[in-house]
Amino acid sequence: MSILIIEAFYGGSHKQLVDLLQEELGDCVLYTLPAKKWHWRARTSALYFLQTIPTSERYRILFASSVLNLTELVALRPDLGKLKKILYFHENQLVYPVKKCQERDFQYGYNQILSCLVADVVVFNSVFNMESFLTSIGKFMKLIPDHRPKDLESIIRPKCQVIYFPIRFPDVRRFLPKHKAAHLQKILSLKESGTAAPSMAILFQQEQRGSENLLESLDSESGSCDVTQREHLGSSARQESYLKTFSASDNSSSHHEENKQNPRDVSHGADEQQKPLHIVWPHRWLEAVYCGCYPLCPKDLVYPEIFPAEYLYSTPEQLSKRLQNFCKRPDIIRKHLYKGEMAPFSWAALHGKFRSLLTTEPREDL
Repeated sequence: MSILIIEAFYGGSHKQLVDLLQEELGDCVLYTLPAKKWHWRARTSALYFLQTIPTSERYRILFASSVLNLTELVALRPDLGKLKKILYFHENQLVYPVKKCQERDFQYGYNQILSCLVADVVVFNSVFNMESFLTSIGKFMKLIPDHRPKDLESIIRPKCQVIYFPIRFPDVRRFLPKHKAAHLQKILSLKESGTAAPSMAILFQQEQRGSENLLESLDSESGSCDVTQREHLGSSARQESYLKTFSASDNSSSHHEENKQNPRDVSHGADEQQKPLHIVWPHRWLEAVYCGCYPLCPKDLVYPEIFPAEYLYSTPEQLSKRLQNFCKRPDIIRKHLYKGEMAPFSWAALHGKFRSLLTTEPREDL
């Protein structure tokens, strides 16, 4: 295997990404640790992988998320230090939300900075994630009492690039109201004949593999997700709890049984339009909107980078007012057709960038 993938926190989006890369790119070997005790993974996973990963002359690329202390690993394993080392940031510890600034553990952010210094390529999942990390390095290093290092941002920045998190979208058109299904087909550049434009041909073919869980979720919860909103970052567990709470709907009858009426054929007349909206706090936005939700997000963090301005609010008062209006007129939401882009976040659009990233030979000077 020429690509060595290391994931010290194998769960959630971390698992989703490396599983996708291993499945689609083929020539990979994956070493992981379970997604629990995050702080201990960041502190000690390098020592674990030192003893777990066998020596091999076939490795050419090392791909790891920023949970791993890459600096420690390559120091312990000089053979891995010779590879092309790619560090992927799902989030960064310089700006990750904490209740109080003094609660931020300096070591985690410091480890990520060191890992960037030894990496050959540093990849972020958004421009916001990259810029918030790079522009915070100087201020963060001022926490050191004296003898502070200088110009670290200028050293790290040339290594950095943005590749959005790839999503393997399944074909969910049969679960959507007809007008939203038609709109989804249009914005994904699908022809009426059902064949896709060359750049998106994989979208509803190969990307359906591995999407059974999402389809099963949609099967039982179709029609229950109308508006999505989150004011602050929170834990995935809490968001999933909210999602389950608000997912109970009139569509709770099983759609798994054969010969049942297709959800998209359910009447959307006057009675349907008067049903209450369901507000959900998803932790997977680009998927929620794809499945028919209306995004309502803070004009902050990464959201302005992803969603058009009409889906953003600036203050809690604006959020409250918009939700009140939507609850009074649920037809506004149900008739709405999303005006942003989703295709650039699909694996079909991003697979070329990841293939290029993971097929370059290591540096000749090593």
